[in-house]
Amino acid sequence: MSGEFIPLTWLYAPGDRPDVVGKAFRSGADVVIVDLEDAVAPERKTYALSATAELLADPRPGPVPVHVRVNALGGPLAGTDVRTLAALPGLAGLRLPKTDSAADVARVAGWAREASTGDAVPGAAVPEDAVPGLYPLLESALGIEHAFTIATAHTAVRGIALGETDLRAVLGVTGEAGLAWPRSRAVVAARAAGLDPPPQSVYPDVRDTEGLARSCAQGRSLGFLGRTAIHPRQLEVIERAYLPTARETEAAEEVVKAAAADAGATALPDGRFVDAAVVAGARRTLALAARRRG
Repeated sequence: MSGEFIPLTWLYAPGDRPDVVGKAFRSGADVVIVDLEDAVAPERKTYALSATAELLADPRPGPVPVHVRVNALGGPLAGTDVRTLAALPGLAGLRLPKTDSAADVARVAGWAREASTGDAVPGAAVPEDAVPGLYPLLESALGIEHAFTIATAHTAVRGIALGETDLRAVLGVTGEAGLAWPRSRAVVAARAAGLDPPPQSVYPDVRDTEGLARSCAQGRSLGFLGRTAIHPRQLEVIERAYLPTARETEAAEEVVKAAAADAGATALPDGRFVDAAVVAGARRTLALAARRRG
């Protein structure tokens, strides 16, 4: 794992603005998310989809992976979005807004199979290789309640994340304290499902970099890994917040070294206990530290 590249930054770009998508590719983000949902006005939805399909017809549309946030799963546009895009060679993942249940994920998988085979049968098993990576977004009370079943709904699910703007509105939350449990719920559900830690939701004030840094530090303490962004100026702050410090890197190296010498649980000279979970965390720390050295 120490040689694995772990994404820390995901940058949204509106699907109806190919020029902005092009700038996103040059921003330094680890993943570009082309947005067909909130960032696109209703009268621009058709154009946004066609422009995105044209982009993703290229097997390598940009220097980093491209995800697409489709329209809300409960609305009339999501099925067309998925059927249009799922089989295109440049697509690395689909982000699924307002996912409330495992049934929502299964429905998207069925649409993706239609895109790949043209003969989806209701209730039939969906071949894993016919479905791109799926990233459900939990933006409702029901989505939070079903977090683990959503995370395990299909083998194509690669990660989950929160959509905190909608979640705040649904829950009537006015401060950070009200989101503590949903945030922890998302982290626990992802890890219980064997997925990577989720990234934090966007920080809406693009000028408040100090607030963003504080928020990232809090998110990191809760178990999040990286963050989605809505402006390139946020990327450096996010990456800096999530990269390990020199002391954290040194401690991880000690753990991995001890594990190499003794495959079982052991204790370091300073009294820290080392087992398989601790070693896995240390290896992730070293993978992140490699970004700094690179």
